[in-house]
Amino acid sequence: MEAIKTLVECLGYLIIILFVYVAYWFINAISPPKSEPSPHKHGGTAQQDGEEEAQEPPRNFTQKQLLEFDGKNDTKTDEPKPVYLALNGIVFDVSDGRNFYGPDGPYELFAGHECGVALAKMSFDTEFLDDMEGCKSLNYGEKDELHNWIQKFEHWRNYPIRGRLIPNNQMPDPEKFLSQEELWKNNGDGEVPEGYAIAPIYIGAHDKVYDMSFGGGGFYGKGCSYNVFAGRNAARSLATMSLNPEDAKNPDISDLSEKQIKVLNDWKTTFEERKCYPIVGKLEV
Repeated sequence: MEAIKTLVECLGYLIIILFVYVAYWFINAISPPKSEPSPHKHGGTAQQDGEEEAQEPPRNFTQKQLLEFDGKNDTKTDEPKPVYLALNGIVFDVSDGRNFYGPDGPYELFAGHECGVALAKMSFDTEFLDDMEGCKSLNYGEKDELHNWIQKFEHWRNYPIRGRLIPNNQMPDPEKFLSQEELWKNNGDGEVPEGYAIAPIYIGAHDKVYDMSFGGGGFYGKGCSYNVFAGRNAARSLATMSLNPEDAKNPDISDLSEKQIKVLNDWKTTFEERKCYPIVGKLEV
């Protein structure tokens, strides 16, 4: 009888373990993959809601992009936005210090800005905001103060580092024409330029070239869903919503329909106005 009782108990444990495994598999099987959907015609706008749900890797920021992270309520969702600021180009997420750096906080002036010089000088003067170049000309005491702030943010406050800020005067010329070789060279696999968090990821969309390393690395970077577009003039792929590598290599859109051209333009509008990916050059068309 004791042996039977022991056997029943063992079977009970096995059934519980099997149930937990099946439940885990079922939950994960029905969870949809988080990916950036292609633009679709819906009320005349491109729909791309998946990107915000995915966890972004370290990224590059333009000054315009950084300004969006000011902690104020999002006009679309009415939810408070994260609070980011930069110290000598290092972008910190100071959302945990929202009472200090967010709206109505004593340091709210710094939210969404490069403020290395201002904090080094312990100044609230706006002339010291967004002045990365000024970090180089600080005196010894001010450089030491800036170093202390960076150490405090990173090691004492444990504010996450989200990436690097590239000031406007160090951005590529958007009017420069790029060759196919230059486009391919910047496919995300190259060296990381000084001051960048990750290597540039150039994607052409007919006549314009965008750098997806400014917020799109988790989708267009190496090993990611849309990496097939990296380093290519992906106009045809974007217009036809194709992930076929052969389409990515073929920039010809002369045979596309008006509807497909509309989709391509939706992508460009999304890149420029919604995602604010910087234009880093032009292509001959």
